[in-house]
Amino acid sequence: MTASYLPAVRWDAAGRRHVDLRAVVALAFPLFLNSSIQVVLNLTDTWFVGRISMEAMAAVGACYFLVFVFYLVLGGVGLGVQTLVAQHFGARRLRAAAHTTWCGVWGSLMTTPLFLLAAWGGPTILSLFGLEPQVLSLANDFWVPRMLGGSVSAVLFSLNSFFNGIGRPRYTFWIMVLVALANAAMNEWFIFRLGYGISGAAMASSLALLLGAVLGLAVFLGQRFQAEFDTRATWKPEWAGIAQVFALGIPTGMFPAMDVIGLALFQLMQVRLSAVDGAATQIVMMITSVSYLPAIGIALAGTTLVGQSIGAGDKAWASRCASVILRMVVIYMGVLGLGLAFGGAWVVPPFVGGSGDLAPAVTALSLKLLWIAAGYQVFDALNLGSAFCLRGAGDVRFPTVLLLLLSAGLFLPLCHALTFPAGQGWVGFLPQWGLGATGGWLAALVYTVALGLGLWWRWQSGAWRKIDLSQP
Repeated sequence: MTASYLPAVRWDAAGRRHVDLRAVVALAFPLFLNSSIQVVLNLTDTWFVGRISMEAMAAVGACYFLVFVFYLVLGGVGLGVQTLVAQHFGARRLRAAAHTTWCGVWGSLMTTPLFLLAAWGGPTILSLFGLEPQVLSLANDFWVPRMLGGSVSAVLFSLNSFFNGIGRPRYTFWIMVLVALANAAMNEWFIFRLGYGISGAAMASSLALLLGAVLGLAVFLGQRFQAEFDTRATWKPEWAGIAQVFALGIPTGMFPAMDVIGLALFQLMQVRLSAVDGAATQIVMMITSVSYLPAIGIALAGTTLVGQSIGAGDKAWASRCASVILRMVVIYMGVLGLGLAFGGAWVVPPFVGGSGDLAPAVTALSLKLLWIAAGYQVFDALNLGSAFCLRGAGDVRFPTVLLLLLSAGLFLPLCHALTFPAGQGWVGFLPQWGLGATGGWLAALVYTVALGLGLWWRWQSGAWRKIDLSQP
């Protein structure tokens, strides 16, 4: 029987074990860089769309998060791979880690008809939110080609989850660097040179994801991983394994999806209010991704460390590793959130350069919203750090239910009440205080504080220790 693997452990002269911060950083830093690439993708797309018009920016804001709801719910199968791979790796079941990855790839491809159906139904979905005709038309142009990349994105999730789960995120990093470079080049080509406008931005993103999936598969099947994990001999579909990946992956994807549904409706409220509110909200969302997306990379290290520790049979060590990850995420997001707020006068203007007469109003509102966003960074850090450590233990259902309750029962009603003036909202039974986008962002502040504290409590409770994923 092969010995288990306990990650990030350092023994002192007295024989006591400590969390090796250098090993944690060695794992977390490439994951941090990987997630930072998504920041580059977001800001690149935002900059290119901003060169079209603020109506185009509002249109992307109207459907950006709604697109990712489908990516996370339907493509969540790929997200579940990391937990299972990390636990297999911790127990030194290397062929099982490769087979789980293949199950994720097959499961991801099985979602293709669902994404095609979502692409076809996009115009009907978007028509429900009372958008201005020009904004609605542009949103439809963005929706269809973006949705066509959904199952490809899930395949890429699966492959990157393998590299992250075995603690080798440098492969994910270089794959995502290629995706980012391809996306930037194709944005310029499709939007301006071929004249596809906002639909060209969506085409560029989907094709860049396809390129990343092809490269990821080539690396996974390469000689290095074949020799260690037998990746070429573990490809056959196996329904029990696919079912296990779906059983873990769907709730894993549902957790961020529930959050993203709330954010999508939040964005749609601001776009419904005015192009200025919608554009400013989209710009601030993309700017603050500099804080939360790299933090997801650090939190992903928590998924790997917790999963590998549990696979090695040591849940106490999983708890100690998670404590280090939580501190790292809180410090990073707290400091950077304040930095973005103080530096707003420098970071906002590049994204409103093509907005014409709306530029002064969009800029002024964006600067205001950045300060509200700074107020919830520490609590969002508790949310991310706790959620991803819980994911490593396979505790995904309780966080999803908690998020659903807080989003539907607190965030969205409060956002609607604070955003819309009387007579302009979607429903008439809530109070309407008419604070505009400022009110919506204040609702986001309240929601994030509640969610962050709730998930931190869940981790501290130790309920995750009772979960066993060792059997399909």
